[in-house]
Amino acid sequence: MKKSILSLVTLAALFVGCERDDTADIIITDNSVTTVNNTTATEGGGETTVVLTPASGSINEDLTLEADKEYILNGATIVASGTVLTIEPGTLIKATAGPNVYLAIEQGAQIVANGTAANPIVFTSDSTAPSAGDWGGLILLGRAPVNSVTGTATATSEIGNLPYGGNVADDNSGILRYVRVQYSGGAADGQSENNGFSFYGVGSGTTIEYIQSFEGADDGIEFFGGTVNARFLAVVNAEDDSIDWTEGFSGSITDAFVLQGNGIGDEAFECDGFNTDFANASGNFSNPTVTNVTIESKSGTNDSTRGFLLRAGTQGTFENVLIVGKNTGILVDDDEAATPTSSNILDGTLNFTNVTFTDVPTLTELDGDATEADLISGEGNGTGTDIAAWGAGWTVGID
Repeated sequence: MKKSILSLVTLAALFVGCERDDTADIIITDNSVTTVNNTTATEGGGETTVVLTPASGSINEDLTLEADKEYILNGATIVASGTVLTIEPGTLIKATAGPNVYLAIEQGAQIVANGTAANPIVFTSDSTAPSAGDWGGLILLGRAPVNSVTGTATATSEIGNLPYGGNVADDNSGILRYVRVQYSGGAADGQSENNGFSFYGVGSGTTIEYIQSFEGADDGIEFFGGTVNARFLAVVNAEDDSIDWTEGFSGSITDAFVLQGNGIGDEAFECDGFNTDFANASGNFSNPTVTNVTIESKSGTNDSTRGFLLRAGTQGTFENVLIVGKNTGILVDDDEAATPTSSNILDGTLNFTNVTFTDVPTLTELDGDATEADLISGEGNGTGTDIAAWGAGWTVGID
């Protein structure tokens, strides 16, 4: 059954005259509920502000967010299995301060956030002086394979303790198109890491394209296994890694732009074959296809981090890459003695084609016996992605 937001606000107005109502703010940790303060839904000046987080923490009926209203997340907000959350182009969702404030799409639920370049959908901080880590972020959980479990078994997400993974490679968690997440990445309970976008076991039936993470305190975009094919990704000033994968991610990334500011950020890409905090239960490794990548660091040659850090046995095929201003372009790390990542270079499962390094003193740093010529063909031929074309009008913070 589809629920109308307008009807909720109208009903609230009848009872409280746009003053304070009886709905409680919530903060959820591990899905337990703590009541804090009262919320307010107001209407005036032609605009409506609606508290999106329900008292239970779970959205259990189909819901549409409308562009002529402003929405507030004030706790952990979980779209339950079997439910579709639709967000109109141009909708603004603001999050109150706190790392336990996030939006999660459960296995079996869908988000249909289908924005446009002229009217992107924006998740941001409600602070008058927003900064990285003000709130959590956006989380999708699917039923596609992850290598931390086998068969139909599920893993548990770091944020929210929600299940993800399975054996449905083409699982569909919905659509994210022209969506921007700003000032995310707060560490729940002081240690669990939120990202701008967290994709847990998300399947290839999901549409992910034209998304940006801006000024996040942790990773910009992270893939925990799954098979999703993501296109047109922008990450600006993530304070940790910009794009990250682990747990057997085997989808694709096409057209990605990473910009890291002066002294801000860790690796542009941190690429793990599996999560070394757990076992590689399935025996498979991350093996995505990555095409058309530009990495820019404003720190220039003083930047001690890398364009790519490849470790934990990750595989991958990379084509058309431009790396500017990193101290090291590509590091292949044999951190796991039993599964040395460098052996993938020699067997052809880890390779780069058409790579250009600009203002990069150390092009590659490779463990093992492989050479730079083994890893890269077409050095100097990479042109990267055309962010000026596909990022126009909806991204922020890009020169």
